[in-house]
Amino acid sequence: MNGLLALHERPTESASWRIALPHTAAAVPVARALVRSALAGVEHTADCDTAELLTAELVANAVEHTAGSGPIELVVELRPSGCQVEVHDPDPAPPGHLTRPVIEEPDPWQEGGRGLLLIRALSSSCGHRLTSSGKAVWFRLPVVPAQRRSA
Repeated sequence: MNGLLALHERPTESASWRIALPHTAAAVPVARALVRSALAGVEHTADCDTAELLTAELVANAVEHTAGSGPIELVVELRPSGCQVEVHDPDPAPPGHLTRPVIEEPDPWQEGGRGLLLIRALSSSCGHRLTSSGKAVWFRLPVVPAQRRSA
């Protein structure tokens, strides 16, 4: 981790964390824990439960839908306006229906197919961009006042 916010106030500048994760399902709980730790030390920040859920979806998608055994990377950035989470993977292909209109609803009997819908519905914005080694898929969450956040 390269950012440590010692004050329990909204950050006036960005603080960020970057970590390489294994290209396995074991990456999901590690990513959730990193997001929880990053957001826990800041009083005025984004909703931690939502950030954990959406991070888990991005990491699980990167593990499940990209080939190779190389690591994926998680980047968490705290900003005065909220937080941004990115997951970098080696596949340059766009992530399904993240930014395109959904043509058909997921089958309610299927186990998967709702992750990108959750990200679109619960984040203030989301998207993807090409990187030199594949792509980064990201979402943003706004600051939630302390009295509206769950304890």
